[in-house]
Amino acid sequence: MKLKTITFALALLTGVSACATRQSTETISLPLQETQGSQWFKLPTVAFQGKQDDVFFVNTDLGFYANGQGKIYRTTDGGITWNLVLDKPGTYFRALGMVDAKHGYAGNIGIEYFPGVTDETPLYETNDGGSTWQAVQGLPGKPMKGICAIDILKTQFINAGVLDQRTVIHAGGRVGSPAQLLRSLDGGKSWTQIDMSPWVSMIVDVKFFDEMNGVVFAGSDPQVANSHAQIVATHDGGKTWNKVYESKRQYELTWKGSFPSRDVGYATIQNYNPDKAEDQRYIVKTVDGGKTWIEMPLVKDFAVREFGVGFANVNLGWVGTTKGGFETRDGGLTWKPVNLGRYVNKIRILPDDKGSFNAYAIGADVFKFGIAPAALPSTKPAPDVAVGKP
Repeated sequence: MKLKTITFALALLTGVSACATRQSTETISLPLQETQGSQWFKLPTVAFQGKQDDVFFVNTDLGFYANGQGKIYRTTDGGITWNLVLDKPGTYFRALGMVDAKHGYAGNIGIEYFPGVTDETPLYETNDGGSTWQAVQGLPGKPMKGICAIDILKTQFINAGVLDQRTVIHAGGRVGSPAQLLRSLDGGKSWTQIDMSPWVSMIVDVKFFDEMNGVVFAGSDPQVANSHAQIVATHDGGKTWNKVYESKRQYELTWKGSFPSRDVGYATIQNYNPDKAEDQRYIVKTVDGGKTWIEMPLVKDFAVREFGVGFANVNLGWVGTTKGGFETRDGGLTWKPVNLGRYVNKIRILPDDKGSFNAYAIGADVFKFGIAPAALPSTKPAPDVAVGKP
């Protein structure tokens, strides 16, 4: 589950009949504060040539990361040591999402995009804490080509006058097209598929706030040279979507999004224009829950290509790029370089029960933002290689 804030659902019980079901969408957001002495530091992981794609911590001890070599690693000691739990050559794992310590999913980008990827299975599942992984069977609709993002949300609702909880899962893909979105309202027991091609050409990230309201980060054309960065939103559970942002420039797509509160969100804009004069890089920001977005400058540097984004609160956040990380402490108005590794594709925030948080970033290496332990096992840094296709 993507934990960007601590939320408490408020349910109004008055007037609910015994057979009624209603979703509460009112939330209170509590800002997370960094613990004094927190910093980014590299975790001892296996050196990787290129960009690794996702990391997910269930709690401060249990975490996973996955990469394009078909490997999934697990830690049970907060990232001090890691064990390889799955090795599937020919699979490109791009997305992870854990429902709890035992149950979770891994998304494969699929064939006909990256060379050497031969696995056509889009979604894998574990029910034993990552020790074993199986292909998810019986997915509906047209065969899913590949998955780039998994969003897991636990919501509270009124079920026949009783406050109940359900797990909502969305898995979307893929970069380069086609645009398809898997949806489950029962924690993965059953699925529906939404054909997103009427609205976007590719899906790179997805975020739902409740069962009915969500956004997809996308591109407008399968060919990057013709693509504009897009964000679309739904208010009816994915039946219909409306465009809430589109860049005016070609060679662009949105990559990853982060919502530190229900109202405030950020997304990275990737630019592949070969013209070196086109060197301004942007992020986009919303302050009305994704209804409208504004562009904000990140850095003026042709060599920068944006990847992951993560915000701990509405002011403090990070962006990963080809040239390392950037940090803001004023909601994206200003940015400064920060060492959180190269090619960071995903940044995840894990709140604790004290109003603070840890953060995790994965790219060529895996980094953690928190209190660094007194000693970490030494590992070789990842080799500096170019990253091409998104």
